[in-house]
Amino acid sequence: MSASAPVIVITGTPGTGKSTHAQLLANESPVPLRHINVGDWVKEKSLYEEYDEEWQSYTVDEDKLLDELEPVVSSGGIILDWHTCEIFPERWPDLVVVLRCEHSQLWDRLEKRSYPLKKIQENNEAEIMQVVLEEARSSYPEEMVVELKSESTEDLEANVTRIVDWIKSWRKERGLES
Repeated sequence: MSASAPVIVITGTPGTGKSTHAQLLANESPVPLRHINVGDWVKEKSLYEEYDEEWQSYTVDEDKLLDELEPVVSSGGIILDWHTCEIFPERWPDLVVVLRCEHSQLWDRLEKRSYPLKKIQENNEAEIMQVVLEEARSSYPEEMVVELKSESTEDLEANVTRIVDWIKSWRKERGLES
């Protein structure tokens, strides 16, 4: 895409800090970036087939979601924040950030959210098995995917600084002012 600001996907297992990273990045970016929490969009715009009581989550209608996001993403300047990334077409993102967290710390974060035990276990297993990272690596070019540790405030600040620096480089490579 030939936008003046990039499309960045911030993904990771629930509890890794996606929304916190995305919001801080939107605030600190050298260019305006709109943060879209995809899970919230799904609920707000009814882009789901049903609500699963057992898992306490929505079954997303991926076609509706992609149709809704396409015109927004096409103009660039977007941060997509979601626990998965593989449904987004390869042409959309300029950068895919996969946040990682040590599993016992992740367990504590999910418990604080009052997730059901089954959901905590599933997400913890997914983090241990690097499910989201593998999805990203198999869906996008290697140079587009970056794995970042997200366990502390220091990690958060360092990660956002790193992404801001990446945005500046991205713009410079395209002859855009930052």
